[in-house]
Amino acid sequence: MSLPPDEDAPLLDALRAGDERAFAALVDKYGPSLLRLAQLYVSSRAVAEEVVQETWLAVLTGIERFEGRSSLKTWLFRILTNKAKTRGQREGRTLPFSSLASDGDEDQTAVAVERFARGGAWATPPRGVPEERLLAGETRARVEQAISALPPNQRAVITLRDVEGLSAEEACNVLGLSETNQRVLLHRARAKVRTALERYLEDA
Repeated sequence: MSLPPDEDAPLLDALRAGDERAFAALVDKYGPSLLRLAQLYVSSRAVAEEVVQETWLAVLTGIERFEGRSSLKTWLFRILTNKAKTRGQREGRTLPFSSLASDGDEDQTAVAVERFARGGAWATPPRGVPEERLLAGETRARVEQAISALPPNQRAVITLRDVEGLSAEEACNVLGLSETNQRVLLHRARAKVRTALERYLEDA
């Protein structure tokens, strides 16, 4: 099956040609995302920043071996995830990806499936809440807080899918998940975040 065109193909070509500006552009584009992902696995922002630096070094030394079997973005995230997992294991913060389907809450789905539209958006947004309020900074902060409170596996999946915008296939590739496990974890994560946000909007 052929891959869709990679939006970063021009950057990839420039990187292979040794263009330092292309590397700087790549760092600007994906640096914050890589840092967010690294922080899921390690104990502090400082350690996460070290993992990101190790990732960029691996990109520079390995770019000629990149075969394009995934997008450049997926490749970057996969390198970061592998390095962050290794560092997390040293710190005793290993995420149990060998049993990703189980977070101990199989019977605690917070929101019915039918309340989500295709792609994960809400089929029906919270009633009586103006759109500008949903987009307000405090509301976004509550969403981020709800995501940070999720079990590690759910937090990793929703971060990749809904924060970083990866496709289901890309997230499975980065995290080494089956499509089924990815879907289950994403639904649980979205359900909990929606429930937390609805409670906040009702109480405010």
